[in-house]
Amino acid sequence: MPMADAPIVEARGLTKTFMVGHAGGVSPLHALDDVDFDVMAGETLGLVGESGSGKSTAGRILVGLIPATAGSVSLFGHCITGRDGSAALRAVRSRLQFVFQDPFAALNPRMRVGRSVAEPLEIAGKLSRRDRNDRVAELFELVGLPKGSTDRYPHEFSGGQRQRIVIARSLALNPDFIVCDEPVSALDVSMQAQIVNLLMDLQQRLGLTYLFIAHDLAVVRIISTRVAVLYAGSIVETAPKHDIYARPQHPYTKALLDAVPRPDPAFVRARAISGEVPSLLDPPPGCRFHPRCPLVMDRCRAEAPKLLSSGKDRQVACHLFEAAR
Repeated sequence: MPMADAPIVEARGLTKTFMVGHAGGVSPLHALDDVDFDVMAGETLGLVGESGSGKSTAGRILVGLIPATAGSVSLFGHCITGRDGSAALRAVRSRLQFVFQDPFAALNPRMRVGRSVAEPLEIAGKLSRRDRNDRVAELFELVGLPKGSTDRYPHEFSGGQRQRIVIARSLALNPDFIVCDEPVSALDVSMQAQIVNLLMDLQQRLGLTYLFIAHDLAVVRIISTRVAVLYAGSIVETAPKHDIYARPQHPYTKALLDAVPRPDPAFVRARAISGEVPSLLDPPPGCRFHPRCPLVMDRCRAEAPKLLSSGKDRQVACHLFEAAR
Protein backbone atom coordinates (compact mmCIF):
# COMPACT_ATOMS: atom_id res chain seq x y z
CA MET A 1 0.00 0.00 0.00
CA PRO A 2 1.24 3.59 -0.51
CA MET A 3 2.94 5.22 2.43
CA ALA A 4 1.53 8.30 4.15
CA ASP A 5 3.46 11.55 4.23
CA ALA A 6 3.46 11.77 8.03
CA PRO A 7 5.15 9.13 10.23
CA ILE A 8 3.02 7.09 12.60
CA VAL A 9 6.05 6.46 14.83
CA GLU A 10 8.51 9.20 15.76
CA ALA A 11 11.49 8.58 18.05
CA ARG A 12 13.58 11.61 19.03
CA GLY A 13 16.68 11.51 21.20
CA LEU A 14 15.73 8.03 22.38
CA THR A 15 18.03 7.02 25.22
CA LYS A 16 17.96 3.99 27.51
CA THR A 17 20.32 3.35 30.40
CA PHE A 18 20.12 0.23 32.57
CA MET A 19 21.76 0.10 35.97
CA VAL A 20 23.73 -3.15 36.11
CA GLY A 21 25.04 -4.69 39.30
CA HIS A 22 28.48 -6.29 39.44
CA ALA A 23 31.20 -7.15 41.95
CA GLY A 24 32.36 -3.54 42.13
CA GLY A 25 28.90 -2.06 42.65
CA VAL A 26 26.43 -0.68 40.11
CA SER A 27 27.25 0.86 36.73
CA PRO A 28 25.14 2.37 33.92
CA LEU A 29 24.79 0.36 30.72
CA HIS A 30 24.10 2.70 27.79
CA ALA A 31 21.83 0.54 25.60
CA LEU A 32 20.57 3.42 23.42
CA ASP A 33 22.14 6.84 23.01
CA ASP A 34 20.23 9.74 21.40
CA VAL A 35 18.52 7.69 18.66
CA ASP A 36 16.22 9.32 16.09
CA PHE A 37 14.05 7.52 13.54
CA ASP A 38 10.58 7.54 11.97
CA VAL A 39 8.31 4.78 10.71
CA MET A 40 5.90 5.75 7.94
CA ALA A 41 2.41 4.28 7.59
CA GLY A 42 2.40 1.17 5.40
CA GLU A 43 6.17 0.63 5.34
CA THR A 44 8.51 -1.88 6.93
CA LEU A 45 11.50 -0.29 8.62
CA GLY A 46 14.26 -2.87 9.05
CA LEU A 47 16.34 -2.25 12.17
CA VAL A 48 19.62 -4.17 11.84
CA GLY A 49 22.87 -4.59 13.72
CA GLU A 50 24.95 -7.09 15.62
CA SER A 51 23.78 -8.67 18.87
CA GLY A 52 23.97 -6.16 21.69
CA SER A 53 23.44 -3.12 19.47
CA GLY A 54 20.17 -2.10 21.17
CA LYS A 55 17.65 -3.24 18.53
CA SER A 56 15.29 -5.10 20.86
CA THR A 57 15.54 -2.35 23.48
CA ALA A 58 14.30 0.18 20.92
CA GLY A 59 11.41 -2.07 19.93
CA ARG A 60 10.34 -2.65 23.52
CA ILE A 61 10.35 1.08 24.25
CA LEU A 62 8.11 1.76 21.23
CA VAL A 63 5.34 -0.51 22.52
CA GLY A 64 5.72 0.54 26.15
CA LEU A 65 7.22 -2.68 27.51
CA ILE A 66 10.07 -0.69 29.06
CA PRO A 67 10.36 3.07 29.67
CA ALA A 68 12.88 5.33 27.97
CA THR A 69 15.48 7.06 30.13
CA ALA A 70 15.35 10.17 27.96
CA GLY A 71 13.95 11.33 24.64
CA SER A 72 10.44 11.05 23.26
CA VAL A 73 8.31 8.54 21.35
CA SER A 74 5.12 9.54 19.54
CA LEU A 75 2.70 6.92 18.23
CA PHE A 76 -0.14 8.01 15.95
CA GLY A 77 0.40 11.59 17.12
CA HIS A 78 0.31 10.71 20.83
CA CYS A 79 3.47 11.20 22.91
CA ILE A 80 3.81 8.09 25.10
CA THR A 81 6.79 9.39 27.10
CA GLY A 82 6.86 12.00 29.84
CA ARG A 83 4.34 12.78 32.55
CA ASP A 84 1.24 12.00 30.50
CA GLY A 85 2.79 9.11 28.61
CA SER A 86 0.92 6.31 30.38
CA ALA A 87 -2.50 7.75 29.54
CA ALA A 88 -1.44 8.34 25.93
CA LEU A 89 -0.14 4.77 25.65
CA ARG A 90 -3.43 3.37 26.93
CA ALA A 91 -5.24 5.39 24.26
CA VAL A 92 -3.30 3.70 21.44
CA ARG A 93 -2.52 0.34 23.06
CA SER A 94 -4.81 -1.72 20.84
CA ARG A 95 -3.23 -0.22 17.71
CA LEU A 96 0.25 -1.66 18.36
CA GLN A 97 1.50 -5.17 19.02
CA PHE A 98 4.74 -7.12 19.47
CA VAL A 99 5.89 -10.42 17.93
CA PHE A 100 8.65 -12.02 19.99
CA GLN A 101 11.67 -13.97 18.80
CA ASP A 102 10.88 -17.27 20.54
CA PRO A 103 7.27 -18.32 19.88
CA PHE A 104 7.41 -21.15 22.43
CA ALA A 105 8.39 -18.76 25.23
CA ALA A 106 5.70 -16.31 24.10
CA LEU A 107 2.90 -18.85 24.62
CA ASN A 108 1.61 -20.22 27.92
CA PRO A 109 2.43 -23.98 27.72
CA ARG A 110 -0.58 -24.81 29.93
CA MET A 111 -3.08 -22.82 27.89
CA ARG A 112 -4.75 -24.04 24.71
CA VAL A 113 -3.63 -21.94 21.77
CA GLY A 114 -7.15 -20.82 20.93
CA ARG A 115 -7.47 -19.35 24.41
CA SER A 116 -4.08 -17.64 24.04
CA VAL A 117 -5.21 -15.97 20.81
CA ALA A 118 -8.54 -14.99 22.39
CA GLU A 119 -6.92 -13.50 25.51
CA PRO A 120 -6.44 -9.97 24.08
CA LEU A 121 -10.12 -9.96 23.11
CA GLU A 122 -11.12 -11.06 26.62
CA ILE A 123 -9.02 -8.32 28.21
CA ALA A 124 -10.44 -5.71 25.86
CA GLY A 125 -13.97 -6.97 26.61
CA LYS A 126 -15.17 -6.15 23.14
CA LEU A 127 -16.84 -9.41 22.07
CA SER A 128 -19.08 -12.11 23.48
CA ARG A 129 -17.62 -15.59 23.97
CA ARG A 130 -19.23 -16.83 20.78
CA ASP A 131 -17.93 -13.87 18.80
CA ARG A 132 -14.46 -14.36 20.29
CA ASN A 133 -14.46 -17.98 19.16
CA ASP A 134 -15.50 -16.90 15.67
CA ARG A 135 -12.73 -14.28 15.64
CA VAL A 136 -10.13 -16.85 16.72
CA ALA A 137 -11.21 -19.23 13.96
CA GLU A 138 -10.94 -16.34 11.48
CA LEU A 139 -7.44 -15.47 12.70
CA PHE A 140 -6.24 -19.08 12.48
CA GLU A 141 -7.45 -19.26 8.89
CA LEU A 142 -5.81 -15.89 8.14
CA VAL A 143 -2.36 -17.14 9.22
CA GLY A 144 -2.71 -20.55 7.55
CA LEU A 145 -3.45 -22.81 10.53
CA PRO A 146 -5.96 -25.71 10.51
CA LYS A 147 -9.41 -24.84 11.86
CA GLY A 148 -9.43 -27.73 14.34
CA SER A 149 -6.15 -26.80 16.02
CA THR A 150 -7.45 -24.20 18.50
CA ASP A 151 -7.89 -26.79 21.28
CA ARG A 152 -4.28 -28.01 21.12
CA TYR A 153 -1.34 -26.94 23.28
CA PRO A 154 1.81 -25.14 22.10
CA HIS A 155 4.05 -28.22 22.35
CA GLU A 156 1.88 -29.98 19.76
CA PHE A 157 2.95 -27.56 17.02
CA SER A 158 6.13 -27.03 15.05
CA GLY A 159 8.20 -23.88 15.53
CA GLY A 160 6.80 -22.31 12.38
CA GLN A 161 3.22 -23.09 13.41
CA ARG A 162 3.82 -21.60 16.87
CA GLN A 163 5.05 -18.39 15.29
CA ARG A 164 1.88 -18.30 13.18
CA ILE A 165 -0.11 -18.59 16.42
CA VAL A 166 1.82 -15.68 17.93
CA ILE A 167 1.17 -13.62 14.80
CA ALA A 168 -2.53 -14.51 14.96
CA ARG A 169 -2.65 -13.29 18.57
CA SER A 170 -0.92 -10.03 17.57
CA LEU A 171 -3.69 -9.43 14.99
CA ALA A 172 -6.61 -10.05 17.38
CA LEU A 173 -7.31 -6.36 18.08
CA ASN A 174 -6.75 -5.18 14.49
CA PRO A 175 -3.50 -3.26 15.14
CA ASP A 176 -1.92 -0.76 12.76
CA PHE A 177 1.71 -1.13 13.89
CA ILE A 178 3.59 -4.31 14.84
CA VAL A 179 7.13 -4.61 16.18
CA CYS A 180 8.62 -7.90 14.94
CA ASP A 181 11.62 -8.72 17.13
CA GLU A 182 13.75 -11.30 15.27
CA PRO A 183 10.56 -13.23 14.37
CA VAL A 184 12.30 -15.82 12.16
CA SER A 185 15.72 -16.24 13.76
CA ALA A 186 14.58 -19.28 15.82
CA LEU A 187 13.27 -21.09 12.71
CA ASP A 188 14.94 -23.14 10.00
CA VAL A 189 15.44 -21.60 6.57
CA SER A 190 12.31 -23.02 4.91
CA MET A 191 10.12 -21.85 7.80
CA GLN A 192 11.79 -18.43 7.73
CA ALA A 193 10.70 -17.94 4.12
CA GLN A 194 7.13 -18.98 4.93
CA ILE A 195 6.82 -16.60 7.88
CA VAL A 196 8.36 -13.69 5.95
CA ASN A 197 5.93 -14.32 3.08
CA LEU A 198 3.05 -14.47 5.58
CA LEU A 199 4.05 -11.13 7.14
CA MET A 200 4.30 -9.49 3.73
CA ASP A 201 0.92 -10.88 2.67
CA LEU A 202 -0.72 -9.68 5.90
CA GLN A 203 0.80 -6.24 5.40
CA GLN A 204 -0.79 -5.95 1.97
CA ARG A 205 -4.16 -7.33 3.04
CA LEU A 206 -4.51 -5.47 6.35
CA GLY A 207 -2.52 -2.29 5.73
CA LEU A 208 0.00 -3.03 8.51
CA THR A 209 3.15 -1.13 9.37
CA TYR A 210 6.17 -3.03 10.73
CA LEU A 211 9.36 -2.36 12.61
CA PHE A 212 11.29 -5.50 11.64
CA ILE A 213 14.25 -6.15 13.96
CA ALA A 214 16.85 -8.59 12.65
CA HIS A 215 20.53 -9.35 12.26
CA ASP A 216 20.02 -11.37 9.04
CA LEU A 217 20.49 -8.87 6.22
CA ALA A 218 19.24 -11.33 3.60
CA VAL A 219 15.84 -11.49 5.34
CA VAL A 220 15.74 -7.73 5.86
CA ARG A 221 16.38 -7.18 2.15
CA ILE A 222 13.26 -9.15 1.26
CA ILE A 223 10.77 -7.59 3.66
CA SER A 224 11.94 -4.03 4.35
CA THR A 225 11.09 -0.75 2.68
CA ARG A 226 13.80 1.21 4.47
CA VAL A 227 16.71 0.12 6.66
CA ALA A 228 18.22 1.70 9.78
CA VAL A 229 21.62 0.37 10.88
CA LEU A 230 22.24 0.39 14.62
CA TYR A 231 25.69 0.04 16.17
CA ALA A 232 26.40 0.00 19.93
CA GLY A 233 23.26 1.97 20.73
CA SER A 234 23.53 4.57 17.96
CA ILE A 235 22.11 4.73 14.43
CA VAL A 236 24.91 5.04 11.88
CA GLU A 237 22.93 4.97 8.62
CA THR A 238 19.35 5.03 7.32
CA ALA A 239 18.24 4.76 3.71
CA PRO A 240 15.73 3.12 1.39
CA LYS A 241 16.45 -0.59 1.06
CA HIS A 242 17.81 -0.44 -2.49
CA ASP A 243 20.25 2.37 -1.64
CA ILE A 244 21.58 0.61 1.46
CA TYR A 245 22.30 -2.63 -0.38
CA ALA A 246 23.59 -1.06 -3.58
CA ARG A 247 25.65 1.82 -2.13
CA PRO A 248 26.36 1.55 1.61
CA GLN A 249 28.04 4.71 2.89
CA HIS A 250 29.02 3.93 6.48
CA PRO A 251 32.01 1.58 6.94
CA TYR A 252 30.00 -0.53 9.39
CA THR A 253 27.12 -0.97 6.94
CA LYS A 254 29.57 -1.99 4.24
CA ALA A 255 31.20 -4.52 6.58
CA LEU A 256 27.81 -6.05 7.44
CA LEU A 257 26.92 -6.44 3.78
CA ASP A 258 30.33 -7.90 2.92
CA ALA A 259 29.69 -10.61 5.50
CA VAL A 260 26.47 -11.81 3.82
CA PRO A 261 27.04 -15.14 1.97
CA ARG A 262 26.54 -14.98 -1.79
CA PRO A 263 25.86 -17.92 -4.18
CA ASP A 264 28.55 -16.73 -6.57
CA PRO A 265 31.82 -18.68 -6.91
CA ALA A 266 33.50 -15.60 -8.40
CA PHE A 267 32.68 -13.47 -5.37
CA VAL A 268 35.67 -12.87 -3.12
CA ARG A 269 34.51 -12.31 0.44
CA ALA A 270 36.01 -9.30 2.15
CA ARG A 271 37.91 -9.92 5.33
CA ALA A 272 35.52 -10.19 8.26
CA ILE A 273 35.27 -7.11 10.42
CA SER A 274 37.70 -7.39 13.33
CA GLY A 275 36.88 -7.04 16.99
CA GLU A 276 33.52 -7.10 18.75
CA VAL A 277 30.77 -4.67 19.66
CA PRO A 278 32.18 -2.58 22.55
CA SER A 279 30.88 -2.98 26.07
CA LEU A 280 27.99 -0.62 26.62
CA LEU A 281 29.10 -0.33 30.24
CA ASP A 282 32.11 1.59 28.97
CA PRO A 283 31.57 2.69 25.35
CA PRO A 284 34.57 4.20 23.53
CA PRO A 285 34.75 7.98 23.13
CA GLY A 286 34.03 9.63 19.81
CA CYS A 287 32.59 7.36 17.15
CA ARG A 288 31.70 4.07 18.80
CA PHE A 289 32.80 2.18 15.71
CA HIS A 290 36.30 3.67 15.58
CA PRO A 291 38.13 0.78 17.39
CA ARG A 292 37.04 -1.55 14.56
CA CYS A 293 36.93 0.83 11.60
CA PRO A 294 39.57 0.28 8.86
CA LEU A 295 39.23 3.96 7.84
CA VAL A 296 39.55 5.50 11.31
CA MET A 297 40.89 9.05 11.64
CA ASP A 298 42.06 10.97 14.70
CA ARG A 299 38.82 12.93 14.72
CA CYS A 300 36.84 9.69 15.03
CA ARG A 301 38.53 8.90 18.34
CA ALA A 302 37.55 12.22 19.91
CA GLU A 303 34.28 13.40 18.35
CA ALA A 304 31.05 11.50 17.81
CA PRO A 305 29.68 12.09 14.28
CA LYS A 306 26.16 13.44 13.80
CA LEU A 307 23.52 11.71 11.73
CA LEU A 308 23.34 14.00 8.67
CA SER A 309 21.39 13.94 5.43
CA SER A 310 23.32 12.51 2.49
CA GLY A 311 20.60 12.54 -0.13
CA LYS A 312 16.89 11.96 -0.48
CA ASP A 313 15.59 9.88 2.45
CA ARG A 314 19.15 9.00 3.43
CA GLN A 315 21.25 9.78 6.51
CA VAL A 316 24.72 8.72 7.64
CA ALA A 317 26.79 9.37 10.76
CA CYS A 318 30.42 9.33 9.64
CA HIS A 319 33.21 11.93 9.60
CA LEU A 320 34.36 10.57 6.23
CA PHE A 321 31.05 11.60 4.75
CA GLU A 322 31.28 15.05 6.33
CA ALA A 323 34.76 15.54 4.85
CA ALA A 324 33.49 14.61 1.37
CA ARG A 325 30.59 17.12 1.38
